[in-house]
Amino acid sequence: MTAAPVVFVVDDDASVRSSLKFLLSTVGLQAETLDSADSFLHKKRPDVPSCLVLDVRLPGLSGLDFQRELAARNICIPIVFLTGHGDALFGDEEGGKSGLQGDTVPVNGRRGRPQGKCHRKHTAEPARSRMGWHGRQG
Repeated sequence: MTAAPVVFVVDDDASVRSSLKFLLSTVGLQAETLDSADSFLHKKRPDVPSCLVLDVRLPGLSGLDFQRELAARNICIPIVFLTGHGDALFGDEEGGKSGLQGDTVPVNGRRGRPQGKCHRKHTAEPARSRMGWHGRQG
């Protein structure tokens, strides 16, 4: 029997971590929450399909710097970026260097530049099928 997939949530805001963990549980997904990129790097991760919900603006190692660190360590995990600052991901400063494209999805009822469809420019295959995830049906 294969272990259940895990969604890792890395955000420095405890209320965001708690809310996302609850939201993910409502669709039958297991979530593990961490407060920093460093915590994730030092955690022994289970050998199961997983993805990462990552805050762009973290104290210490930022979300985009963390993405680069994961690549440098050859840790391949799909990432969904989350930010309260749309320009933090797609702005001229970091967005141009990050190699990311995306659309914005408002999470607070306001229109903006949400990160709901973020992906690397060269990613062709959807992350869910790469991970063997089919989600909860019904």
